[in-house]
Amino acid sequence: MTDARAADPHELAEILMKALPYMLRYDEAIIVVKYGGHAMGDEEKGRDFARDMVLLEQSGVNPVVVHGGGPQIGSMLEKLGIKSQFSGGLRITDKATVEIVEMVLAGAINKQIVGTINAQGGRAVGLCGKDGNMVTARKVTRNASGNGGDVEDVVDLGFVGEPDKVDTIVLEQILGRELIPVLAPVAQGANGDTYNINADTFAGAIAGALHAKRLLLLTDVPGVLDKNKNLIKELRVDEIRGLIADGTITGGMIPKVETCIYAIERGVEGVVILDGKIPHAVLIELLTDHGAGTLITR
Repeated sequence: MTDARAADPHELAEILMKALPYMLRYDEAIIVVKYGGHAMGDEEKGRDFARDMVLLEQSGVNPVVVHGGGPQIGSMLEKLGIKSQFSGGLRITDKATVEIVEMVLAGAINKQIVGTINAQGGRAVGLCGKDGNMVTARKVTRNASGNGGDVEDVVDLGFVGEPDKVDTIVLEQILGRELIPVLAPVAQGANGDTYNINADTFAGAIAGALHAKRLLLLTDVPGVLDKNKNLIKELRVDEIRGLIADGTITGGMIPKVETCIYAIERGVEGVVILDGKIPHAVLIELLTDHGAGTLITR
């Protein structure tokens, strides 16, 4: 980012004039940002992201950060000699593994992000789905091929969950008070067990419950690509099923766009899939006319 002290005053004024209409558009709006991928493991990019969240909050936006941590969980399990198995992109999580998952997500990673935001002048609050019964989880079951199939093919993923209910009372107490909530995707089931929830899914449920203006999914790719690997800048919900059916949207992008549909159906105005490796991707998406990924709307 340009050093404000060295920049030409006229250039700064031009930048502010261009950004102001967008800042007014998102004034007091709730923006949920799922933070993950390679951007999370890079110290400099982490500081950039923290500065962006602080700037949004200081500009009158209400950012809510939901973070992942798959690589960090894998690294800790490896150190402890616990082998990971996956089914359909989800980690099969036994009792020992879920304890490590909670320790890494709701502990080390969560507090690291909180600390980075605070160091950049913000006031972040670290929480997980358990706090205030924010998210109640239900157990996920999946067959060996990922969807559909016979009962015999069902894979027990252990303590892998998905959001069942979201109670926003804790977040409502925080938002609008110059605080930035940072949420780890760990939640408790009705039976008291702890569940690991996919961060995209968790973010979609939070955004839907808060009727967020935007849900931003930071990933390791530019967004949804067409068959020629060019970025599709805008998509409607009714177009997505066709792109899945004709093979344009494949692999790990399918659950991402399904999360987008889920969030929009629950009241989110728009969802953006964008590349978290791009410096200040969130600001480029929200405060410029260029955008930085694929915008999905109803």
